[in-house]
Formats: sequence, structure tokens, C-alpha cells
Amino acid sequence: MSRAAAAIPSDHDVFRAIADPTRRAILDRLRVGQAPVNDLAAGFQMSRPAISKHLRILKEASLVRERRSGRQRLYQLQPGPLRDVAAWVESYQQFWRSNLSLLKQFVESESEP
Repeated sequence: MSRAAAAIPSDHDVFRAIADPTRRAILDRLRVGQAPVNDLAAGFQMSRPAISKHLRILKEASLVRERRSGRQRLYQLQPGPLRDVAAWVESYQQFWRSNLSLLKQFVESESEP
């Protein structure tokens, strides 16, 4: 795989990134605004390097953006890739609505005399 192709995130990267509860918590924290890595790490019972590793995975999935401000690295949420996840979840919501409707029809037909 070329370096250019490796730099393009796949859907798998986004799903892998949000599979971890720590990374989801980081994304939740970043919904309120950008934050430096030290502030993000303060909210977890793990080392700063461990948080940096989680941030790297989120960055590789294009879910966060990093920028330098003096000596600090600030992280900001980029929710765009989550649209694919939302669309995937929506397809299951439609599936369940349809199946629950069919179940309701079955139960109602069985209860008729």
C-alpha cells in the first residue's frame, strides 16, 4: 500500500477508533470545545502517554485535529467521519422498526378470536 493510500482513513478506522470507551469519552469531552492533552488526561485514571496513544488513533481516523499553540498541543473534535457511523446505526433502527411492526401485527392477529 502506498503512503498516500495509508493516510486515507477507512470506515474500519472510524469504527475501530470509537470501539474503545476511553476514546468515546475523549470525543464526548471534545464536543464542548478544544482542549490540551494535559486537560484531557486529567479526566482519566491513566498515564498521559496512554491518552496520547488514544488521541493518535482518533487523529488517524480523522475524528480529532491537533494543532500547536506555543508549547501545547490542542485537540479539536472533527465529527464528519461519524456520519458514516450514524448512517450505519440508522439502517439498524429501520430494521428494528420493521421487525417490531411485524411482531406487533403477529401478536395482534394471534390475540383475535
